[in-house]
Amino acid sequence: MLKELSPDPIRRRLTSLFPAELVEDMARERDVVQRNRKVDITVLVWTLILGFAVDGEARTIAGFQRAYSAATNQTLSRSSFYDRFTPALAALLSDLLEHTLEEVAVPHTIAPRFELFREVLIADATVFRLHRLLSEFPATHSDQSGAKLHLVQNTTTHTIERFKLTDEYTHESSQLRTGSWLRGRLLLFDLGFYSFRRFALIEENSGFFLTRLKSNADLLIVGKRRKWRGRAISLLGRRLQEVLGDLTREIIDVTVEISFKRRAYAGKQSTDTMEFRVVGVRNEDTDDYHQYVTNLPDAFTPRQIAALYGLRWEVELLFRELKSLYGLEKFQTSDPAIVHLLVVAALLTLTVSRALLGVFQELFPKTVFPRERWAKTFRSLAQLILEDLAQSFGHPPPNLSELMFHGARQPEKSRLLLSERVAEAFMRRYSA
Repeated sequence: MLKELSPDPIRRRLTSLFPAELVEDMARERDVVQRNRKVDITVLVWTLILGFAVDGEARTIAGFQRAYSAATNQTLSRSSFYDRFTPALAALLSDLLEHTLEEVAVPHTIAPRFELFREVLIADATVFRLHRLLSEFPATHSDQSGAKLHLVQNTTTHTIERFKLTDEYTHESSQLRTGSWLRGRLLLFDLGFYSFRRFALIEENSGFFLTRLKSNADLLIVGKRRKWRGRAISLLGRRLQEVLGDLTREIIDVTVEISFKRRAYAGKQSTDTMEFRVVGVRNEDTDDYHQYVTNLPDAFTPRQIAALYGLRWEVELLFRELKSLYGLEKFQTSDPAIVHLLVVAALLTLTVSRALLGVFQELFPKTVFPRERWAKTFRSLAQLILEDLAQSFGHPPPNLSELMFHGARQPEKSRLLLSERVAEAFMRRYSA
């Protein structure tokens, strides 16, 4: 076995993410730790991050209880374990996630030209189904409940920059606040966030943006950014929709004027204009243009801009990873507080997975670790990682016989098995 492949790098990285002292201090601040301390709060946190594998793909409290028992060799009553799932525990997980997002960084391979940006971010949202009785999360169908997870993903570090959980009705555009945090950053987003006023605010906060141009956008062309040979069609002063049908060139690269309304103040709303860049790249299959609006400088060619927008697929892969591997869409609870807790736990799982990926990329810089393959491997070994961590915290190895006995026995003596109920019915009739 190679020296680098001992368990030590994994233990060191995980315990540096959440030192036991940090978890315990935060737990005391949130009043999560109780005096009797039947549950090790540090191992409980790690169980919520790594222990879901015990219960298949679902995240259930019963599954977490089995994972915790396997890791600590400690059997707990169901009520003793269930009582820990409180809003205070959810708040603790949120604190830990916020702390971790500042710590995790994965080496990236973006081209040197991207050094112009502090980070490249992607904004998007995804919907997932919940227990139909969760009225706090209304869905578009009356007989269902649904939540929407709003994310800003950092493609530079492959981590989550910020997140928000709402009901399914909430529009994603309302959850993306522009401001000084965008300074020096490039934000990619789809048409769900399309807003001329948003474009202006990003520009005014010294940020960059890139999105698809709406197919019906009829903007005034006020400048050209590229010189064409021969008798090219003049575009200046014309509307975009007016000239698209006449163009045969492979590339469009122009400056357009956009009109938008400022936010209303004192009951009045003013109209303003700004200039942005529109590029189009002809699609040979459909014989039309893929068009984008941006404020990226001329150093980025139209084809590079089109390729850059393809990075937006990263967030779709992240959503698929959360749903298919980390159980985001399989919550068997009708308690809204536990829903929030489990969502944060799933995001922590993703973040920890990325942190360990960073370890292996640093140890083996010439080895390629495809993220989906990495995620599947991480998920399949998560319970073993949890048990190894618990032993490093001083818990004994699992006693399999004891765990089997306590996990499989009938929990209540008064509860009869099917065959016993049948036998009892015949006995009563015989006695009568």
